[in-house]
Amino acid sequence: MNAKLLISILAAFLIIGKGYAQNQETTDSLARELQEVVVAAKQPATRLVGSTLVSTIPGTNLAGLGTALDVLAQLPMVKVQDNAVSVIGKSNIEIYIDGRPMRDEQELQQILSSDLKKVELLMAPGAAYESTTGAVLKITTRRNFVKGLSLTDQFQLQRRRRWSVMDHLGLSYRAGDWEIFLNGTINHNNSVDKGTTTNSLVYNGKAVVVGSSQNNSFPATVGAIKGGFNYSRGPQSFGAYYRYNPERGDFVNSGSEWIDNNPAIARDIDKRIRAHSHLASLYYENTFADKYLLHFDGDFRSAYAANDVATTYPESTTPAVNSTDKRTSTLWAGKLYLNFPLWNGEFTAGTQDCYTHTSLDYRMLNTEVSEYIPSSLTDARQTSAALFASWSRVFGMLSLSVGARYEYVDYDFKTDGVRDDNVSRRDHLLTPDVSLGYSFDDESQISVSYKMATVKPPYSQLTGSLNYTGLHEIEGGNPGLRDERMHDIQLFGMWKGFMFQADYTRSVDTYAFVKQLYPADNLQLLMHPVNIDVSALNVYLIWSRPIRRWTPNVTVGMYRQWLDLDNNRYDRPIFSYFFSNTFSLPRGWSVTANINGNSQGDMHTNRFCATWFTMDASVGKTFLKKSLTVKLSATDIFNTADNNWTMNTYGVFVDKRQSYDRRGIALNIIYNFQPRKSRYKGESAADAEMKRL
Repeated sequence: MNAKLLISILAAFLIIGKGYAQNQETTDSLARELQEVVVAAKQPATRLVGSTLVSTIPGTNLAGLGTALDVLAQLPMVKVQDNAVSVIGKSNIEIYIDGRPMRDEQELQQILSSDLKKVELLMAPGAAYESTTGAVLKITTRRNFVKGLSLTDQFQLQRRRRWSVMDHLGLSYRAGDWEIFLNGTINHNNSVDKGTTTNSLVYNGKAVVVGSSQNNSFPATVGAIKGGFNYSRGPQSFGAYYRYNPERGDFVNSGSEWIDNNPAIARDIDKRIRAHSHLASLYYENTFADKYLLHFDGDFRSAYAANDVATTYPESTTPAVNSTDKRTSTLWAGKLYLNFPLWNGEFTAGTQDCYTHTSLDYRMLNTEVSEYIPSSLTDARQTSAALFASWSRVFGMLSLSVGARYEYVDYDFKTDGVRDDNVSRRDHLLTPDVSLGYSFDDESQISVSYKMATVKPPYSQLTGSLNYTGLHEIEGGNPGLRDERMHDIQLFGMWKGFMFQADYTRSVDTYAFVKQLYPADNLQLLMHPVNIDVSALNVYLIWSRPIRRWTPNVTVGMYRQWLDLDNNRYDRPIFSYFFSNTFSLPRGWSVTANINGNSQGDMHTNRFCATWFTMDASVGKTFLKKSLTVKLSATDIFNTADNNWTMNTYGVFVDKRQSYDRRGIALNIIYNFQPRKSRYKGESAADAEMKRL
């Protein structure tokens, strides 16, 4: 009945808007009606420029698709799942919108596809980006400013196992050289997942099986209020904004635990989450002497999160286990760079500096459990200062880009007020990169690149505290994790509608999760991260070429790694495919149908099960000269997504069976009154540190 109700609502919108659609005129500057003559641009395919994939949107079938998020889902090498954007074969991507970093995934839903100008995918980011960055998506919108007030409202109603609702309202006022904006978002999401976990091992010379079941419900309400201003006149511009994010969540797990063939014990886990964060950001940009571009970004962020966890066993005499933890973090960051022409090329030099302080106060309130999971107060402070420089030039058909980044890091770690000299350290890091490309013609290019990077683990994995997850299971971090040293070699080629990517990485001291016995008076299993050395090869073949109103995109590939850990090999390859289809129909209609699948294989210490066929689809329509967009979408239509995996580390075999609530439908309604993009030109001064926090 719920699905029928949503379809009825959509049908009503379509009938009402039918009359408007008949008089609808395109706003695309590349296709406009002049009396009886129609001039239309040829649909351009994605092309390779150096090591960057450039997709132009105006004049293509993607221009009327809906939102920027819808467009990204149909581009080569890009994957979108549950509004999360990823690049196939890459990790830790950054997204920039008109030169500023994307701070909220909702931003992509708030940009109409008709307002997009081009999307650039940097497959080999240079020294101007932090060394941890695997790929960069740069989105450029069409500049169509209108003075006065503009309004954007987006509403989403989603039904999976539970209802979720989101609404975003954005206001902007522009007068002269000034723009003032205020945005507000409220998102109530209720996710449900189920599963079982069984651990098989030998304990005291006897085969033992430790198991648990999970039935998780996680209703959470997240808000955001953001306000700021921009000023731009001639070559000079500056701006600032402030954002506040409150969050409330109540996690409930109604499950059970058992050991060997003994009867299962009912177990309830209730987790209360209360958190908020403050972010203030500013930028300044100026071009002087007609060639020197000076840019500065500054960020301040503070965050607080408190969790209260109660684990109870209602049908047994086992005492309850209660714990609390409070995490605070502060970041100060600045980035300054200068760009100017040099030796018939472009040269960029700058500095990026930040100070981070995070602390975790964990309290175990059960006396018996505190004997092997003690309370602790951990404190981490890091000061980093980086210098970077890059130079690029085009020599006819040949393009060259070289860069280097030097970084000094001072990391200080304390437990209960005592400095840990085994974890605290000072590092001097130098990470070079080089990229070389050759263009045979407009449809045939090739590039090769090399990059060295230093990847710091997230602060959530550097904690020394342990968390109680069951009578025989513990989860925790590892304050002794070392920074990863990564070498990456990439080959990228394009011929007409075909693209080929081969990416080989060698990672020293990256981290992976393992499960092993924990020293205690009784049987305890610990899940935590450890450093590993792994080599991996990604190979992908892509075909993409618009065919009239149909834009297909086919990707087939393989991921293969080489990893040895505790006399076990993890090297089974994963084969995968992605097939996305976009149909741009008359009268503002658009239809998408995307399928994907993968074989069973290893990624780090996990062996993921096969999912051979998963399908998502959507149908949408625009009204009121594209000011109103209505779309009905369905995810995991046949309920075939498999999220199961196994792990075999240090004598413990883990079999995880889980079912997420990806299958569902959603209704999206977006209304734009005099829409235009934000003119905020600031960039994040410390993207990697914010992600680690």
